[in-house]
Amino acid sequence: MKNPQAIVRVKNVMKTEVDVIDGMLTVAEALKGMKHPATRTLIVDKRDENDEYGVVMFRDLAQQVLARNRSPDRVNIYEVMSKPVVHVDPEMDIRYCTRLFDKFGLSRAPVLDG
Repeated sequence: MKNPQAIVRVKNVMKTEVDVIDGMLTVAEALKGMKHPATRTLIVDKRDENDEYGVVMFRDLAQQVLARNRSPDRVNIYEVMSKPVVHVDPEMDIRYCTRLFDKFGLSRAPVLDG
């Protein structure tokens, strides 16, 4: 049997600095309020306990706002976010996470505990 400590888990490689924002913010407000721009991703908070998280990546903003000549001051985050998001558990084996990313064409996903 393999040594269980040799398994690399998602929690061992994930970024912990994320920006969680309200979907009602404009794109301009969301970008101005970012504290961790290096992540290139914004997590859109749930509106209530029955809702799901959303996600917006910088490439989404470039494609859906800037490339279409839409004003960042007039576009709300909820208009360009993806929801619901595929998320992973921090205890997931990184090999399975890689397979999941490959299967769904993902480059990143939020890590949610529970």
